[in-house]
Amino acid sequence: MTHISPDLKRAVATVALLNLAFFGVEFTVAQRIGSVSLFADSVDFLEDASVNFLILAALGWSARARARLGMVLSGVLLFPALATLWTIVSKIAAPTAPDAFSLSVTGLAALVVNAFCALLLARYRDHAGSVTRAAFLSARNDAFANLAIIAVALVTAFLWRSAWPDIIVGLGIAVMNADAAREVWTAAREEHAIHA
Repeated sequence: MTHISPDLKRAVATVALLNLAFFGVEFTVAQRIGSVSLFADSVDFLEDASVNFLILAALGWSARARARLGMVLSGVLLFPALATLWTIVSKIAAPTAPDAFSLSVTGLAALVVNAFCALLLARYRDHAGSVTRAAFLSARNDAFANLAIIAVALVTAFLWRSAWPDIIVGLGIAVMNADAAREVWTAAREEHAIHA
């Protein structure tokens, strides 16, 4: 067993609960306005909540066991990317622009949540190897995705009333999640090799 600070446990638990709560908000809005980028981000909130609850359970494990979990988490990080690709295919079949106002307000609220989570996790990102790195990368990437969602809302409202900006950003979020999965997999494999 490894000693993990209570502050880290509290931070991970807080992030898990915030992600779970905002998943419900964002998913509801995404369904109501037909937004691919919000759908991608909402699924990512659910994935982040799951990842953080798993991390919370694994914080006291040995470095080798956490490395194994890191490899599993890299697969979990791919789930939002795959769900988003499926949503993109559906959206291309019926391309309607999402409501720009709802998109911007929800994207801004999500940015606040994710920026707070990223700041909370930043000081712990190297404390428990790949598992805490996975939590930090998820929150950081989500904040960047929220900036892109806000940009989509502005483009849709003022420049191009089309579904394509939303679809493009949704695809970008999927690529970003896939890259985070690759980074966590690499770190977890290296840790596993060291502690084998």
